Amino acid sequence: MTEETTVGEPGQDKQDPEEGAQPREKWANNMEFILSMAGEIIGLGNVWRFPYLCYKNGGGVFLIPYCVFLFFCGIPVFFLETALGQYTSEGGVTAWRKICPMFEGVGIASQVIVVYLNVYYIVVLAWAIFYLINSFKNPLPWSTCDNLWNTDSCFGRVSLFANPELFRPGTNWSFLHNTTSLEDIITYASFNETVLIVSSPEEEFWENRVLRVSSDVILGEVHWDLSLCLLCAWVICYFCIWKGIKTTGKVVYFTATFPYLMLFILFIRGVTLPGAAEGLKYYLSPDFSKLSDPDVWRDAGTQVFFSYAVCQGVLTALGSYNKYNNNCYKDCLALCCLNSATSIFAGFAVFSVIGFMAHDLNIPISEVTASGPGLAFIAYPRALSLLPGSSFWAVLFFLMILFLGLDSQFVCVESLATALTDLFPHRLRRPGVREILVLVIAVVCFLLGLPFVTEGGITIFGLVDTFGPSGNSLLLIACVETIVVSWIYGADRFYDNIEDMIGYRPSPVLKYCWMFVTPIICVLTMLYNLVQENPIRVTDDVPGSWAPAVAVLLISAPIICIPAFILISLYRNPRNLITSSRDLRQIRPDKPVLTLCDHVIFKARDQPERRVDERNEKMMMEDHNSV
Repeated sequence: MTEETTVGEPGQDKQDPEEGAQPREKWANNMEFILSMAGEIIGLGNVWRFPYLCYKNGGGVFLIPYCVFLFFCGIPVFFLETALGQYTSEGGVTAWRKICPMFEGVGIASQVIVVYLNVYYIVVLAWAIFYLINSFKNPLPWSTCDNLWNTDSCFGRVSLFANPELFRPGTNWSFLHNTTSLEDIITYASFNETVLIVSSPEEEFWENRVLRVSSDVILGEVHWDLSLCLLCAWVICYFCIWKGIKTTGKVVYFTATFPYLMLFILFIRGVTLPGAAEGLKYYLSPDFSKLSDPDVWRDAGTQVFFSYAVCQGVLTALGSYNKYNNNCYKDCLALCCLNSATSIFAGFAVFSVIGFMAHDLNIPISEVTASGPGLAFIAYPRALSLLPGSSFWAVLFFLMILFLGLDSQFVCVESLATALTDLFPHRLRRPGVREILVLVIAVVCFLLGLPFVTEGGITIFGLVDTFGPSGNSLLLIACVETIVVSWIYGADRFYDNIEDMIGYRPSPVLKYCWMFVTPIICVLTMLYNLVQENPIRVTDDVPGSWAPAVAVLLISAPIICIPAFILISLYRNPRNLITSSRDLRQIRPDKPVLTLCDHVIFKARDQPERRVDERNEKMMMEDHNSV
């Protein structure tokens, strides 16, 4: 290695590391980055939210507003955050500090969202582990009404497809709950549909065995079995990332690909079942009248922002471990296509099985469709229990749920650890400190997550899920991000930075999206949300007068970080509010930072003589392992 190549190696910070501090890591190869990004953006929302929104909002017509938001909001913000991380080699907070110190609060706000996700999202994995353990039992405990947690109103229907022998003449039906014959079942069902409230064994297993919901306002006692499942999820998550991206990059080879295998197997099984065609038709049948409904467009925008993990600092953190000359533009386009294709494909796997369940039970499909936990822990398990070999299919399904959520979870933890390490590199980037930092994050988040596995835990879960990473918070952060990069830092200057990294300029459409389209769409969507409904409206099933106060706190915590850090910057250094860091490469420092239709909007803010030798440093930004 020559003497020149020892200057500015990409695995190191662009500033001299403190004595004893380790150099900043890089992905071993581009595939680790791709799989880590895929693991983050492809998660439970692709399986339990997108299919439901698609059928609810006009079937195939929903793809029209979805694609509009994807092309004009999702992809521009997704690429902006990833390229920002790769360019600055900094996490979700210090990246914004370097390009515009006044808006460091944008990065802080995104990390508050990440903290929410780290605390409550893993609870879903605890539920999945609980179901996975019970999936090895035969019969499945949620398929019968003869358990200790079942009530007198429990009524389980028997599948003709899974048990054809029970429908032969002369079959004894006395084993069924409160029934002795097939005629009794029909009479009992018809009577209860009109007079009594009947619950399915799947619903009672979810409510009475898993959640054990309390009618009291207080949280109640912690369920020891769920807390052990939560602890198990955190132990798995910790050992996936405790050594940094050296372990994360290897783990994602399995965690990001295994769910696809499971999803493909469930898809093949689903489309071969009777009634699958009706389910798929119900899923995709277009209803063009829905296009005039603003709620459909809002749902599409919300799904894009949640599904693409924007405004959380995660994309910036993952991009920061790239080599400087990685083609992040091509990677982002490929990942966006993969994410949306996965959402659509997951809908086929979900609705083929739901169509079968409706066919087998002779009920409308609309009665068995659900989203969120209702789909993963009630509707789909009910459908799987109707199949021969139901335990096998249940194990596959909950393994898929576990791994879909696992890589999203540990990448979020990695994002928080990266942000903290980059904020205090002289303290946290030392040998052995990384493991302790991740352990502290895991322990604190585990303790904060214990209220979610109490008798009233589902109430807290619903509040955080609704008002924590809320749509308005993400829209506001996205709006500020695009304005800061395009109008304050300078869209043309950022394009120069990207060209320096990947060798060419991206499509000019992105520039105008950052400047106009994306902020306008975000603002209009936020205004519509505020006009249509109370942003802190709490549903009637959430008891207690404390719920609105908690909702206000959850919404305001990330948002207030932005103006707060603007005021802090004004107090600390009022003359250096929008001046980017001198550590950042600028290949054309004398060029205007923003032009519009060949007219100069903002002239160059940096002196041309600043870092005049940076053109000669471009190749030295390559990974020293490749030299």
